[in-house]
Amino acid sequence: KLLAHHRTPECIGKPKIMTRITTLSSRLLLVSATYSSTFHRFLCTNAFSLSTRTNAHSSSTISRTTIPSMSASSSSSSPLNIVVIGGGIQGSSVAHHIAKSPSLPPNSLVTILESEKIASAASGKGGGFMARSWGDGGPTQQLHHLAFDMYESLSAEIGCTSYRKLPVLSVQPGKRGVENFKKRNGDDLLPDWLDGNVGGINVMGLGDDTAQITPLEFATKLVESDEKIEVCLGTCTGVTTTDDESDDGTCKKVTGITYAAKDGEEEKTIPCDAVVVSAGPWSCAAEDWFDGAVSLPMEGIKSTSIVWKKPEGKDEVDATALFCGEDHRFGTHLEVYPRPDGTIYLCGIGGSDYIPKEELKSGAFRQECNANPSRVDAASDSFREMSAQYRADGELDRIQACMRPCPPDAMPYMGGIPGYEGAFINAGHNCWGIAWAPACGKAMAELVLDGQSTSIDLTPFDPSRFNPKRGRGGRGRKRGTASVGEQW
Repeated sequence: KLLAHHRTPECIGKPKIMTRITTLSSRLLLVSATYSSTFHRFLCTNAFSLSTRTNAHSSSTISRTTIPSMSASSSSSSPLNIVVIGGGIQGSSVAHHIAKSPSLPPNSLVTILESEKIASAASGKGGGFMARSWGDGGPTQQLHHLAFDMYESLSAEIGCTSYRKLPVLSVQPGKRGVENFKKRNGDDLLPDWLDGNVGGINVMGLGDDTAQITPLEFATKLVESDEKIEVCLGTCTGVTTTDDESDDGTCKKVTGITYAAKDGEEEKTIPCDAVVVSAGPWSCAAEDWFDGAVSLPMEGIKSTSIVWKKPEGKDEVDATALFCGEDHRFGTHLEVYPRPDGTIYLCGIGGSDYIPKEELKSGAFRQECNANPSRVDAASDSFREMSAQYRADGELDRIQACMRPCPPDAMPYMGGIPGYEGAFINAGHNCWGIAWAPACGKAMAELVLDGQSTSIDLTPFDPSRFNPKRGRGGRGRKRGTASVGEQW
């Protein structure tokens, strides 16, 4: 059991801040031939249910895949060393829920292997919007519900101050929209900064099942929440295994992961009892780490976002989120999220780039992911058209870009790697990865430590669903090369 006490040089003798780096209540809006960002999200969430699959979660009894329980296979006095690859909000949530689980033996260690820093990619640059009821009708509905219900109490538990519920409006390009909305609904829901040229305005949510978080703060607080969590900086290069006899034959048992340290060229090893791959779009590299045991088709969608500074002399910025229709003048379909710190976050800028799997395996845009200047200008012009305040006095705080990980069926990969003991993946959560993070972390912690998830039915998210079909069936639900419908 010496493995459980192993510490790599990057994790020894450093201060803690270094080792644990510091309703849809009215209507969906469809816009002519090009759907709005709202419908885009709806399609991302429900595309799989539109294909010819069965709703595995539709019965009242959750169907669960069971694997050997790590806590049961280890005596209560034997600590475990568990590695989570990826320090985004998903990986941080997995680490947090493993560390807090009563099934984790005493003196165990949870190591996050992160290539750059905590929430360095999409989790540090995402909008942080969540909606409890916007995923109804498909297998991911359970993720929407559980995560939304967890966020408020979990934020309070870890001291995250950016969580709040807020109303949501849909806004079309045009004129006289503000005046017409006030005649029908008054101005209680209208933010004072929405004072420019807009068209039709409708209420999408009153704040009972829509909320926001600043994901960078949330991910950081998760990592800082338990002393059993440590962070090592480096990029995973593979896994080490031994052969292990099982009832079904010989399988491989994970004994460690290899990585290239961030500040050095030498490859190093972290011995471990289990590994959870949760590295966003770059998780597809696990195909090679596990010798083709699982097929993980993945596409990275690289998009630009911008953040406006809090206006000078303004105590607070009205908290109403906007989902905007397609504005053909600028090529945008803005999503607008005012934050508790007075900044306003904008995405839905258009002009995204699509990064194929082989480039992701090579680490494309992991270290540097730059904004598209032309889209920054388009988003700025589009927002200034909507807001006379920001047209007159607005100033950008930062411009940025990141990638979201998209499997072809718009469903995440959550489960065990076939043929391996102690190997798991939690990745491919597309545009809802931040919104689902608490539920995914909880479900994966249950799977890793207890052998099954009792909070989420993971069957629809089987990582091996794209493995080639075999003559005698095979493990889990195999989809082979069959079409599963379009994602968008």
